[in-house]
Amino acid sequence: MTREKIKIKKIDNATARQVTFSKRRRGLLKKAQELAILCDADVGLIVFSASGKLFEYASLSMCEILRKHSMQLDNTLKQGNQTVDSLTGNSRYAGLKKEYDDKNRQLRQMRGEDLQELTLEELMHLERTIDIGLTCVLERKGLQIMEQLSSLQQKEMQLLEENKRLKEKVEEMRMVEKQPLINQDQVNGFHEDGQCSSVLVPQDCDHTSDTLLKLGLP
Repeated sequence: MTREKIKIKKIDNATARQVTFSKRRRGLLKKAQELAILCDADVGLIVFSASGKLFEYASLSMCEILRKHSMQLDNTLKQGNQTVDSLTGNSRYAGLKKEYDDKNRQLRQMRGEDLQELTLEELMHLERTIDIGLTCVLERKGLQIMEQLSSLQQKEMQLLEENKRLKEKVEEMRMVEKQPLINQDQVNGFHEDGQCSSVLVPQDCDHTSDTLLKLGLP
């Protein structure tokens, strides 16, 4: 005759529940001890009763077993994080590679390459995109041409002003060179023998002649 299996559920009767807890707790502690001895395993068992009372068993120090448990948990978390990082990195790389391939394909299509697989709608969209881009390029080109023309006009005005200043400076230098020649012509009014020019100082020459006559000199 087979033994009837007991259905695992909470025992409603408090007294029966306490008796069952005591029996099974002793059996659990005994099994933990046998496991540690027979298999040379580090075993730690912690049990709290319904009233909060602590029961424990440790083949080593409970603190040592808990330390090992904490270290193992940290290693597991690190491995899990590495796995997640690896998966995330691979996913990010795959996304970047796909984006690069898409952009590269679009660039080739804008150059008129790889158009065989495009549908009519995609070709029309590509045409509109190229038209818009060409319009922007032409506008930018015109703006740069106008800026260069304006810069050249400003340089032309500067050169004209500089040329005008140079001409005025040359004219001043010519006037300065002519001035000593005029002074030299005024000095040449006297003769080398000390006689006075009749044109420049006629009164002085007449005075000298009168003096010579009074003295009876020729």
